[in-house]
Amino acid sequence: MSPVAVLPAERGGWWHHYVCPAHGVELEHVGLLTGEFPSGGAPCAHGCRVDTADVRGAWTVLAHQACARAILAAAGGSPDERAAATALLREYADRYAALGTAAHNGAAGWMLRGRLFQQALTEAIWAVTIGRAARLLGDPVPELTAGLAEAARVARDTLVAEGRFRSNYTAWLDAAGAACTGKPEWLDGPHGIFAHVFAATHADGWEWEASTYYHSFVLRAYRHAIAAVPGVKVPATVRGRIDTMVDVLRVLVTPGGLLPSLHDGPYRRAEWDRELAELNTTPAPRRVVTVYRDAGYAILHGGGLQAIVDYGPHGGSHGHLDTLSLYLYGDGVPWQPDPGQVPYGHAQWRLYYASTAAHPTFSVDGLDQAECAGELVSVGSDEVTVACGTAYDGVSAVRRLALAPDGTLRDELTVTADRPRRIAAHLRPGVPLTVRTDPDGTVHTGWEPGLRGTHTASGAAARFVARPGPGPADDPQRTRTNVDWVAEDATAVTFRSTYRVGTWNPS
Repeated sequence: MSPVAVLPAERGGWWHHYVCPAHGVELEHVGLLTGEFPSGGAPCAHGCRVDTADVRGAWTVLAHQACARAILAAAGGSPDERAAATALLREYADRYAALGTAAHNGAAGWMLRGRLFQQALTEAIWAVTIGRAARLLGDPVPELTAGLAEAARVARDTLVAEGRFRSNYTAWLDAAGAACTGKPEWLDGPHGIFAHVFAATHADGWEWEASTYYHSFVLRAYRHAIAAVPGVKVPATVRGRIDTMVDVLRVLVTPGGLLPSLHDGPYRRAEWDRELAELNTTPAPRRVVTVYRDAGYAILHGGGLQAIVDYGPHGGSHGHLDTLSLYLYGDGVPWQPDPGQVPYGHAQWRLYYASTAAHPTFSVDGLDQAECAGELVSVGSDEVTVACGTAYDGVSAVRRLALAPDGTLRDELTVTADRPRRIAAHLRPGVPLTVRTDPDGTVHTGWEPGLRGTHTASGAAARFVARPGPGPADDPQRTRTNVDWVAEDATAVTFRSTYRVGTWNPS
């Protein structure tokens, strides 16, 4: 019988280092079940081969995670497959025991360290899969599952002592303990999942960082933890909050299955697709206007268009400098998406994708916005108005969106300053964009496929400046036509746009 997998011989590093230093793309996932780092280096989609200690460590993380999934699949298979899975679990048990209780000595100082992996979070994610497999097989390696649960407890206690209980790490540490032991204390204890649900989520259902990726990440941990303790009584309040978390994704996903990558996290990634499949989220019936007051998002649906205005808290670990950004999606097309983020190990591209310049918001004098939050001014049945007065000193901005019965979206962005400034509204398409200017200054845009825009400005002269720029973060080398709609030396300017789904004829 062919082996289920060959375990990597080394400890895992930090998976975010699995990125091409030249192109900023995540490297290809190859050879993960062979136990051997790719000969000649890990391949990049643009032709590079990368072989560094960091990349090897990152590949090893991915390989261990893939092996754990293969073990879990085999644990539910034929007698021969179950025997192979048991043998691999015993091999892991021997390796884990040999590590003792010492934390990974290659971890960076900021990391909450694991043993088999640099990060305790990475180890917990792996441990959830290992624990599930072990329990399917009747727990043939109690020394391993007990050790993983104890390591999760120690790491969780560290977070609690540091005042970081609501961290997304905690959800996975609790899930690891639950998966490895089946004990309800990981759910109903003082620092268990049930307590974490209310510490780490808003009443509107969003995980506190308001990142789509980390929202789904924490939700998956909750589901794994609860499923690992059969017969546990989940309080109605906890069940209700988790259901509200699910509803967030059901409202956010487009009818064609696109899930906007708001704030930090991958724009598009095969692993994330696999993770989302676990949640089995399908689009929900939606109102014309949905507002998430805690997270700071307003969503307008209609006429084949989904518009998201982001006015919530920004900056910090997983926030981006994009207050009052306007994201536009069709049923199956990202016309003007949140661009997402590259793996964090690429410092230069990470800074760009967190910046104001990368987002369809406004900027002043070409500078980044400050870390700040906007406010919800008003909301109606088909319109919403948001504002921010703290993105730049002496500058205030108001954005009003209205969706007409015929499906036309009207966007009005007014920026005022206490002295003449260079004020720009950004268009950041995720698709090919065509721009045409009329003699009277009206600008028309065509967004492939099937969106057309009309743009005028008042209060100050403003011009479209179109130039090639990076596309979404899954491939920074993909160029798009980025636009800065610029008013020079202005103290007040209003940028007005209308968008309608339909074919545009530029002739």
